[in-house]
Amino acid sequence: MDFKHSSLTAEYLEKLKDFMTEHVEERELTYMKELETANRAGNWKTWEAPEWIEELKVLARKKGLWNLFIDSKDYGGMSNLEYAPLAEQMGRSLLASVVFNCNAPDTGNMEVLMKYGTDEQKNQWLKPLMDGTIRSAFCMTEPAVASSDATNMQATATIDGDEVVIDGTKWWSSGIGHPDCKVLIFMGLTYPDAPRHNQHSMVLVPIDAKGLEIKRMLPVFGEYDEPFGHGEVSFNNVRLPKENIILGPGRGFEIAQGRLGPGRIHHCMRCIGAAEKALELMIKRGLERVAFGKPIIHLGGNRERIANLRMAIDQARLLTLHAAWKIDQFGGMAAASDVSAIKVVAPNVLQQVADEAIQMFGGAGLSNDTPLAAIFAYARIVRIADGPDAVHRGIVSRFELAKYK
Repeated sequence: MDFKHSSLTAEYLEKLKDFMTEHVEERELTYMKELETANRAGNWKTWEAPEWIEELKVLARKKGLWNLFIDSKDYGGMSNLEYAPLAEQMGRSLLASVVFNCNAPDTGNMEVLMKYGTDEQKNQWLKPLMDGTIRSAFCMTEPAVASSDATNMQATATIDGDEVVIDGTKWWSSGIGHPDCKVLIFMGLTYPDAPRHNQHSMVLVPIDAKGLEIKRMLPVFGEYDEPFGHGEVSFNNVRLPKENIILGPGRGFEIAQGRLGPGRIHHCMRCIGAAEKALELMIKRGLERVAFGKPIIHLGGNRERIANLRMAIDQARLLTLHAAWKIDQFGGMAAASDVSAIKVVAPNVLQQVADEAIQMFGGAGLSNDTPLAAIFAYARIVRIADGPDAVHRGIVSRFELAKYK
C-alpha cells in the first residue's frame, strides 16, 4: 500500500490550505461569536448566515473546492484515500466544512442519494444539497431503546397502499436545527417479522411534513452546536408517498452499511486535523506563556506530553489512511474491522490532545476565546455518534477471534 498523495490530492490540498489561510482561519472566532450571540438571544434557529460566509462559499466553488468528499466517479469525485488528507485539513477549522459543502450529516445524506436515490429523489433533494442551498438531517437514534443496536429501533415506517406512514420519536437528529434544513432521512421499522437486517426502511421526509414536530434541541456540554444542532423529533402519523422510500422497503440496513464506512473515514480524518490544530495551539501557548521564570512548556512534564501526543496523532493518521485504502481496494465489508478500529482511536486521541491543550491554556482553554472547548466536545460526541466505543471494540474483537476458529 502507498499513502503518498496522488497528484489530485496534492493539488487540492495546496489550494485548500491557501484558501483556509487567506479566508477562513481569521474569521472563525468571529463566526463562533456571532452564533453565540444569536443563541443567547434565543433566535439561533432564525439566524441568517452572514453575507461573508455565502461569499466564501461562492468563492470556494469557483476555485473547485466544493463537494470534495464525493467518492463516486459518476460525480467526478476522488477515492477515500485521496480525500482523507483534505478532510484532515478541513478538520483544523470549525467553519471549513461548511464553506466547502463538506459538512455532516449532509455529506452522508448526499452519498445515500447518489448511490441509492431515484432520479426524482436526486432532482428534488440531491441537487440542492450539492448546490449548498439547503441542509439536511439524519434521524436514526431513539430515546427509548439502546440505539447502539440499530435493530432495537421502534419507530415505524409502515406501508399503507401507496403511502408510507411514519410514527415514533427520534433524538440526536443532527442538523435538524439549521435554518436551511429542508429534508431528513428517517430510518424506521417496516417488516418486524423479517430477518434482523431486512426489517427497516429509510424514508425521505420534508421538514414541513404534517405530523412532524421538533420537540426540543439537545445541548452538548451546555452548548447547542449551532447552527446545525441536535434535536428530538416527534413523528405522528406522517403520511408520505411510497416513492419517498429510498431503494425500497426493508433495505435500510443495506443503505446504512454503504453510508457509514466512508462517513467514519471523514469523521476520523477531521478528528486528526482538529488534533493537529489543538497540538499547535498547545505548543505555541507553552512557548509564549511564562511561569516560575520559564516558558511553561518546560514545566511539569509538558515536553514529554507533547512527544506522546505527536506519536499518538501520527499513529491514528496511519491507521485511518489504511482503513481508507482498504475500503477503496476491497469494499466496506472487508474494511469493517479497520473502520471500527479508527472510530475508537481517532476521537480518543483527539480528546486526549484537546484535554492537554486546555490544561496548557488554563481558564482560557475552557472559554470560547479559543476553539479548544468546542474541539473537546466534538471529540467526546464522536465517541458516541456512529456507534459508541464499546460497540466498535466488540466488532474488532469479533474479527480478531474469528481468526482462531
